[in-house]
Amino acid sequence: MTVLDIIEVDDNENRQDTLTSMQEVDLALKECGFGWFHVLLLTSSIIGLIAGILVTNTTPYILPIAECDLNMNLLQKGLLNAMPYIGMTLVSILVGFLTDTFGRKIFLVSGFCGLFLFTVVGGSSQSYEVLITAKFFEGILFAMSFGPNLTMTSEFCYKEIRDRVILFRSSFKAFAQIIVAAMSWGILSHDWNLSLFNGYIDLHIWNFYIYLMSLWSLLSFVLYIVLPESPKFYITQNKYTEARHVLLKVYKMNTGKPAETFKYFNLWKNKEKEFIDEEPIRKEEISFTQQLVTGLHNVKPMFQRPLVGYLILISGMNFLSLGFYNIIRLWFPQLSTIVEHYSFDGDNDLCDILDSYTNNLNVKTANATLSEVCVPTRSGDETYINSIILGCVCIIPFAISGILVNKVGKKNLFIAAGLICVGVTLGIRWANSKLAVVALFSVDVAVLQTMTGLFQASTVEVFPTRMRTLAISVIMTLGRIGTLVGNVAFPILLDMGCVVPFYSLTIVMICVTVMALFLPKS
Repeated sequence: MTVLDIIEVDDNENRQDTLTSMQEVDLALKECGFGWFHVLLLTSSIIGLIAGILVTNTTPYILPIAECDLNMNLLQKGLLNAMPYIGMTLVSILVGFLTDTFGRKIFLVSGFCGLFLFTVVGGSSQSYEVLITAKFFEGILFAMSFGPNLTMTSEFCYKEIRDRVILFRSSFKAFAQIIVAAMSWGILSHDWNLSLFNGYIDLHIWNFYIYLMSLWSLLSFVLYIVLPESPKFYITQNKYTEARHVLLKVYKMNTGKPAETFKYFNLWKNKEKEFIDEEPIRKEEISFTQQLVTGLHNVKPMFQRPLVGYLILISGMNFLSLGFYNIIRLWFPQLSTIVEHYSFDGDNDLCDILDSYTNNLNVKTANATLSEVCVPTRSGDETYINSIILGCVCIIPFAISGILVNKVGKKNLFIAAGLICVGVTLGIRWANSKLAVVALFSVDVAVLQTMTGLFQASTVEVFPTRMRTLAISVIMTLGRIGTLVGNVAFPILLDMGCVVPFYSLTIVMICVTVMALFLPKS
């Protein structure tokens, strides 16, 4: 051994004595670089993100065309829209805790497999009860896979690229909107019908539409079977050998070089020796209950200062902003359809049209008689085109924020995005043309969607590996509750007068912007 080799070994030992295991993982991932493994990881993450988003995004498109087949009234339509969020809210926190305790991969694989199966069940439904039950379980399974999806993606990225990767991944929410609008336009414009078993099962165009959408979750299931578990999770379980093998796999896929050339080939060898003698005893002693107790011990710091303060702050901001975002996003197709059938004459604005619509709807409901033959309605081409435009606009802020996030910081981007939303939301109230309505809604959704990505990046940075998925689940649960509250409140406020909901949303975004001032800079 040469003098240089001895010095290098000493340096490595000193470095490993001073760095934590998580910091060593970060250095090893940086040495692995960004290559084919990360392409596979991001592809899996993005397809999984799209599969999850379709759980809620597809429902508004099938409501008009399936209303006669399932005998749905307005209340049932609203409940069907909300049912996935109810499922998500019920299990998100529990799943987050279990994911941090038992691993990311098991929940990703089982979540997307179950999501595929229940989407097929929903596509085969012949009654409203079957479809709404399937949507409830889709929400549960989406919650099982969403947190691990984000956590696993972030834990395979070293610090310098993590924020940009998360924002890039989040930008595919916009692509999901484009995909669902394009697929809806291409499929629901046809009139396919198939009768099986002497009419016992009648499949209509909306059934085939749900079947085709289920292919995204099936593909996610297949891709996550191939991917390994997060090395950072292995470290929290003291499984250093498994963590090192994962890092070697990443290195070989990214560089194409043999494992022996990896700078950290012998990483944690000493720690492996420390655990090898007690491994048989440890395997016998560790039970399911002990794993749960260990998991509870690991998340205890999340409810102590300073993390509990950040948890409350980010959860509160996400409650308001995600509720705001989903009101604008989920109500846009309905508002677009209203605008499509009303006209701007130069003297009226959006609120004049919406007030006219709600007044006419109230008069129609008051004078309603027994309905005749149920005739399903179809959305016009303009609604689909507007949704595609909205999705395309949403891509732009992600690209800009991905470039700026490391230069100006997430906190400053939060504040800037909040101020933009305040101005745009006020502008929606005064929109006096179809172009202005589409443009302002698109900008609002795009900026709010970017803020969602920033929330996720902040959560990943603030909360350590042992409690990261649980923190994401808590924050997203509050956001989904905000969505439920917002979507129930919006039509009530709209019935009071168009200006009420838009001024209320403006106040909400002012509150979010003020709260952003208290976020840590890093």
